[in-house]
Amino acid sequence: MRVDDFDYSLPEELIALRPVNPRDAARLLVVEPGADPPFTDRMIAELPSLLIPGDALVFNDTKVIPAELKGTRERDGISAQISVTLTGRLDANRWTALARPAKRLKAGDRILFGEGEGVCLLGMLAATVEERGPEGEVTLAFDFSDASLDEAIKHLGAMPLPPYIASRRPPDEEDRTDYQTIFAREEGAVAAPTAGLHFTGALMDALRARGVSLHFVTLHVGPGTFLPVRSADTGGHVMHEETGTVSAGTANALNAVKARGGRIVAVGTTSLRLLESASDANGKLAPFFGATNLFITPGYRFRFADRLVTNFHLPRSTLFMLVAAFSGLDLMQCAYAHAVAERYRFYSYGDACLLSPAPAVEDENKGRVVSPFRMRSKPPA
Repeated sequence: MRVDDFDYSLPEELIALRPVNPRDAARLLVVEPGADPPFTDRMIAELPSLLIPGDALVFNDTKVIPAELKGTRERDGISAQISVTLTGRLDANRWTALARPAKRLKAGDRILFGEGEGVCLLGMLAATVEERGPEGEVTLAFDFSDASLDEAIKHLGAMPLPPYIASRRPPDEEDRTDYQTIFAREEGAVAAPTAGLHFTGALMDALRARGVSLHFVTLHVGPGTFLPVRSADTGGHVMHEETGTVSAGTANALNAVKARGGRIVAVGTTSLRLLESASDANGKLAPFFGATNLFITPGYRFRFADRLVTNFHLPRSTLFMLVAAFSGLDLMQCAYAHAVAERYRFYSYGDACLLSPAPAVEDENKGRVVSPFRMRSKPPA
């Protein structure tokens, strides 16, 4: 499909720069294909009444690390300001990162992050550029390693806000709480699973009281979630890879929900992609530990997820392609137009949707799955 089929217009003032308070005061657009009308304006706090006893919510419990670091490159007595976003840990002291401006860096350069004289754990952190790639990616070897490096990054780093927020204001201390779900547990993400940001302890208690079970999987969200689709056609896009885990206990519990006739409600596109990656052609979920680069476009046959709670996504993005695959492209274009007209708040700190699936598409070959997953033989010790 052409990428411009997934375009839409959004007034800039509808991009949310801060979340609502409390979190569950966000609005919720309920999208029901085939219903008349297909859209209903509700609130996140009303979610329990929109589900039925026996349903199961699946959350992504990844934890965002403060992956934004600002520093100074020193070379031959000449300094340059550098900003990096850590993207993946290679070993005890080496990370991959995206650098801005990367053209100011070359292999062997030293970058000093933080403030202060010399190199101390909570004052300054030093790294050497081992290599630089063509798209701004770099490999950094830090002077610290393991827990000492983790502590320094936590102290010196800032939350990696998405570009549409970071371009309009810098991250601050409020983002350390706001850009983290209340159930975040497994460190490793450099972007938040934003649908989960709407949930409060009170809302989760209300869901349990309704008879809805709550389950947790882990998919470490990478920076690729914000990368634009540069090809003119979806067939030319290579999806970024992210690592995830579905425990045996969670797989068994969710399979039991399906067997009893309950619906699986994925909270966020990250949870949905992981569930789909870990399920087989018969719709049975298996334990999973490894990487997925599942790319979902219209025509994809969903195996496991029955409903989706998700935020509003960027035009021409892989995430908008996913929701179009789930509920239908024409309907989602209309749903987003309705949200714009009703002044919903968009993107990471914005409002949410509760989506139901479109009727099955006859031609299942229109969807594209790019190397759906790469399993490891066993989880790390």
